[in-house]
Amino acid sequence: MIDFRRLPGLWERYDVTVRDLPLGLLLVAMSLVPSLHGVGTQLGYLPDRPFDALGVAAVALECLPLAVRRRWPDVCLALVAAGFAIDQLRGYHTVAGTALPIVLISTGAHLERSRRPLMAVASAAYVVLAVALERQGAGEGVEGYVTFYLALCLAWGAGAWLRSTRAAEAERRRHVAEATRTAERTRIARELHDVVTHHVTAMVVQAEAARYLTAAPDRLEETLTAVSDTGRRAITDLRHLLDLLNPDHTAGAAAGGRTASTGDIAELVDQTRRAGQPVEFVRQGEPAEPAGGAEFVAYRVVQEALTNALKYAHGSATRVRVRHAEKEITVEIANDGSGSRTRSPGGGGRGLTGLRERVEALDGDFTAGPGADGGFAVTARIPTGSRS
Repeated sequence: MIDFRRLPGLWERYDVTVRDLPLGLLLVAMSLVPSLHGVGTQLGYLPDRPFDALGVAAVALECLPLAVRRRWPDVCLALVAAGFAIDQLRGYHTVAGTALPIVLISTGAHLERSRRPLMAVASAAYVVLAVALERQGAGEGVEGYVTFYLALCLAWGAGAWLRSTRAAEAERRRHVAEATRTAERTRIARELHDVVTHHVTAMVVQAEAARYLTAAPDRLEETLTAVSDTGRRAITDLRHLLDLLNPDHTAGAAAGGRTASTGDIAELVDQTRRAGQPVEFVRQGEPAEPAGGAEFVAYRVVQEALTNALKYAHGSATRVRVRHAEKEITVEIANDGSGSRTRSPGGGGRGLTGLRERVEALDGDFTAGPGADGGFAVTARIPTGSRS
C-alpha cells in the first residue's frame, strides 16, 4: 500500500528542475488543445492566426524554460519573453502567454544579481515589442500598453516581496540560532564554574589545612580523606555535565543523573564543614509543589556563597537559611567576616554575576554585599511559579 504521507518528502528529493518542469508541460498541453486556441493573452487587436510549426515553437519557448525558472531565472525570463513576443506578433494568442507573469514572479523571487539591469533591459524590450505591434496595426493605444506593463511590474513586485520575506525569515532564524548558541555557551560556562570552583576550592582549602596536621595523624587522615571524597564528587559532577553536552545524550541516559535541589543543601553544608568552615544551617518549611528550576537555582546560590566564604573568609562563622513559602524560596547566606582569606583559585566575579542572571531569569530578586556585622551576605528570592 502506498503511504501518501511520504509523497511530499519523496518529491522534495528530486532536483528543482524536475520539480519545476510539470508546470511548463501543463501549459504546453493546454496551449495545444484546439478549443483553447486564441483565448490566451492578447496585446492589441491583431487577428488570430491558425496554429503552425512556428506557433508550436513559440509555445515551447514560452513554457519549457519554466523548468529552470529557479535555477537560472534570468535565462528563463529571456527565453519566455522571446516566445511571448513571437506569440503576440504572429497573433497566436495561446494559453502559453500565462508563462510570462509566472516567470516574472519567479525571477523577482530568485534572481540574486543584476536585478536592476535586467529590469531595465526587460522594460526596453517591452517598448520595442509595443512599437512593433503598433506598426502591425495592433491599435492597443498607450493606455493599454502602460496598463499591461504595470501588471507585469506587479508580478515582478510580488516576486521581490517573496524574496525579501524569505531573506528576513532567514535572518531571523540566524539570529535565533546565534542567540541559542550564545545562551547555551553561557549556561555551560555557568555550570562549569559552579561545579569546578566549589569542589576545587574545597580541595585547596583542605589541602592547605593538611600541611599543618603532620603532627596529628588522625586529623591528617581525616582531612586527606575529605580531599579524596571531594575530588570524587567533582569527577562525578563533571562526568554528568559532559554527558549532558554529548550530542548522543538522551533523556533516558539522564535518568542516572539527578538535578540538584534544596534537599541536597545539607550535604553541601557538610562538605563545607569538612573543609574547615563552621556553618549553621536552618531550613524552614517544605516545598509546596515540585519546583525543579527554582530549587536548582537555590542550590547554586548556596553553593556559590559557601565557595566564596571558603575562599575569602575561611574559618568565619557562616549561616545558611533556606525558607520555603507557598510560591517562592528565600535563601540567605552570611558570614561574620572573622576568618582569613586562604590561597585559593581566584575569580573575576563571574559567580555572583551568574547567580544574579539565574535568579532574575526566574523573575526573582538577588542581592550580594557587605553584611551588618562586617562580613558578606547573599540573599535570593526565587519564585517557584516562574518559567524554569
